[in-house]
Amino acid sequence: MTSRPNQQDIRLGHAVIYPNTPAIAGAYATITLTYTADHPIDDTGYIKICFRQVGDFGAPQFADPAAPNYCTVKTSGNCRVTPRWDRKGHTRPWGASLFVQVGRGYLGAGETITVTFGDKVAGSPGWQLQTFAEDSFEFKVLVDPIATYEFKELPTSPTLKIIPGSAARTLCVAPSQVSINSPFTYYIKHEDRWGNPTGPAEKIIHPGFAMSGIQRIAIADQLSGNSVLSNPIRVGQPAQPIRHFWADFHGQTEETVGTNAIGDYFRFGRDLGLLDVVAHQGNDFQVTDEFWAEVNDTAKQWYTPGQLVTYPGYEWSGNTPLGGDRNIYFVAEGGPISHSSTDLLPNKSTCFPISPTATDLFRDLRQSPVQAFAFAHVGGRFADISMHDPAIEVAVEIHSAWGTFEWLLEDALRMGYRIGVVANSDGHKCRPGASYPGAGEFGSLGGLTCLLTDRLDRESIYAALRDRHCYATTGNRPLLSVMLTTPTGQSAMMGDVVATDGVPVLRVAVSGTAPVESVLVRNGLQTLANLRPYGAKDLGRRIKVVWSGAEVRGRARITRWDGELTVTGNQIVAATPINFWNANWPLVRDGEHRLAWRSSTTGGLAGAIVELADVRGGNLKIKTAQGEMAIDVDQIGLDPAVAAFGGLDKQIEIHRMADGTAARSDWELSLPLTSLTPGDNPVFVRVTQEDGHMAWSSPIYVVGGAGRI
Repeated sequence: MTSRPNQQDIRLGHAVIYPNTPAIAGAYATITLTYTADHPIDDTGYIKICFRQVGDFGAPQFADPAAPNYCTVKTSGNCRVTPRWDRKGHTRPWGASLFVQVGRGYLGAGETITVTFGDKVAGSPGWQLQTFAEDSFEFKVLVDPIATYEFKELPTSPTLKIIPGSAARTLCVAPSQVSINSPFTYYIKHEDRWGNPTGPAEKIIHPGFAMSGIQRIAIADQLSGNSVLSNPIRVGQPAQPIRHFWADFHGQTEETVGTNAIGDYFRFGRDLGLLDVVAHQGNDFQVTDEFWAEVNDTAKQWYTPGQLVTYPGYEWSGNTPLGGDRNIYFVAEGGPISHSSTDLLPNKSTCFPISPTATDLFRDLRQSPVQAFAFAHVGGRFADISMHDPAIEVAVEIHSAWGTFEWLLEDALRMGYRIGVVANSDGHKCRPGASYPGAGEFGSLGGLTCLLTDRLDRESIYAALRDRHCYATTGNRPLLSVMLTTPTGQSAMMGDVVATDGVPVLRVAVSGTAPVESVLVRNGLQTLANLRPYGAKDLGRRIKVVWSGAEVRGRARITRWDGELTVTGNQIVAATPINFWNANWPLVRDGEHRLAWRSSTTGGLAGAIVELADVRGGNLKIKTAQGEMAIDVDQIGLDPAVAAFGGLDKQIEIHRMADGTAARSDWELSLPLTSLTPGDNPVFVRVTQEDGHMAWSSPIYVVGGAGRI
């Protein structure tokens, strides 16, 4: 009797791509994939080519041969092949899928299907590759030979190496504080137009500053011919009690839903993100027991006290009604992962606990043999912070590549929590500390957290988080000090709890990476003041127009702002974009009277600084996908004119800016707090720079009356 092969013995064939030489991130290319069948593919069977869902390459299209991303499919078999693109056509993380169905015949052994991504035959510029570098961009090929819609993966799929393009900008990154007359190291790095580092960061020894105070390093940028400034540096005495350490606690790699490997992630954070603190966060339902061991081993390997602090951790990814996203960390190796579900685990099994809700999660973390801490996070899911454990959940993450989420802090304050404020990247491109959004749905530059403490080790960084001695930024490195002095002489810094019966004074010192536009002072949900370092007499010909907000709290938050600005009775002299991160969508200046743009926000802001020829004449009209706004130029002043469009704080703001020396990057202010109420008064600030970057302090909890300390 002749034995027959079972289904597992089917030889599926093989696939190759051409050319298979390194390709430049974000470039247009033509890539041909050829699949050769071994076992025949029956009528109505398929091949399927899957890509990681975080890839921001152009979606293949089959309708317009002259447009970008035109794709063609042909076969050598006596059949017809029909393509279909589905952004969520396969199991996470390989959602982006091209289906090619065989019909009106079959594909025989040895016959081929050829897919040309970016076919230029009729004028298409090609297929735009993803905008971030990756060692092995995979074309994962699966086959449905029996026409049962049961896809089987080829043993080996072709991969393409994607490399950075040419340098387009220069950055200078320096330590945030140094000792007077002491040499220190700073770095110069170059990035391509999409934010990929084009080479190693150049290490330079500075001889030291002879004067104390705030300093910046200026370097000549050979790319632009302009001067590039470092982040601000506080120069002081050797025994400075508080130092600023920069962290990105949040990102994923290819073992879950991101790209490149976990070791590459920590290496980038240290050597190219130039971070002091790095942590890795894989979605719990994809973190196998084996990978959890690797997360712990890798965090331990890269932890170098005094140089780089790492924490083992994961992202608990429960549905929002069950608690929503939480970032979980352990202060040392050996803590148990607690899964929200087992959906993508092998055989749906694990030796670790299952925590179906955030309440269960906090209970399990309290029982951990290793101290755990958590951040409330907004990602695909958003945290329901009504489920909260103050012994575990130390902070809310209010900015990431997903957008800006001040409402999460407001939720926490509304519920009376004492909690800190952080920002991180949640990047999936293996670029912690420099997580640019590229051409995908992630609409913001990834954030950074600044920790205020005296030492760089795990215990000190955890203590700073626990004590709320931290502030959040939209990815830049300003210096921010928020201090409070009571009438009895007590002092408190951001995060502290202090009692007073009198009128304390809040003191804020900010040194920005660009001129400071405003400092908003809040007591919980109440705005106490919105202060600017200049007044009405300093206003000039520059007008700032910004649009901001989101549709909803969840995944569908992205808001389109495609539109134009027209000027009548005046002329546009210059226009500077704000948060136009997508290089495919530049701010377009069309003559002296019109600007046009494609833009989106996910809670944050974008816009432009428009310099006009006449300080008072004419009219501005703005048309966007969300609505319109018109205003006479002479009506634009220091306080913004606002047009609201519903959703989650969707709006356009227009105000006039200072010119010349009135625009300054270093500013100190003091404000008596005369309207405190009994109980907790969570006083914090939000700093906004001209260039759109923002920073938020953790609150000082000022206890009035007979409130609890």
